[in-house]
Formats: sequence, structure tokens, C-alpha cells
Amino acid sequence: MWIALESEEQLNAIQERSFDHPVVIFKHSTRCSISGMVKTRLERSAEPEGLEFYYLDLIRYRSVSNRIAELYGVEHESPQVLLIRNGECIYDESHTAISMEELAEQN
Repeated sequence: MWIALESEEQLNAIQERSFDHPVVIFKHSTRCSISGMVKTRLERSAEPEGLEFYYLDLIRYRSVSNRIAELYGVEHESPQVLLIRNGECIYDESHTAISMEELAEQN
């Protein structure tokens, strides 16, 4: 399900890919129990077709997380999910409001 997001260079590729199909970025804090619960809930849910899922360990790759906030004009939160389409963040949500169903509806 997850493609590891570990570098700012990958954000360029995500931008390009989002013109072909929507891309999801899940920002996860390995130190947060809520983030762990949300990650598990996403993994147990059926993936909507046509979405590509990236996983960012924001403790390890904080500079990438900061660049995401800058690039898409969203406030940093954790956990956080962003849906990127045509180079723009069309949806973002955080904490327990994150769900696969919501992502499917936005797709």
C-alpha cells in the first residue's frame, strides 16, 4: 500500500504523477498513539481505486514534512493526510477525522 516518502526530490515526482492520478500523502508520527491508530485504520480499509499512497515518517524526515506544508499551503499537523490532484492539495485532514472513506469521496 505505502510508498516510502523520504526526500524532497520525491515531492517533484508526486507533483508530476498527480496530473495522471490522485496521490495521497500520509504524514505519520511514530511517537504518537493517535497517528499509529489512524495508520492501522487506513491499512485495514479497502484502498480506493486509482490512488497512489505515500507514507512519510515525519520524525525522521521533518524537512520533507516542512516542505510539504510550504508547497501545498497547509498547516503542519500529525497525523495528516493530503490528497494531491493536478499539482494541488485538494483535500487535507488530520487526527481521527482521517478515513479511507473520506479519501474515496474526494477522489
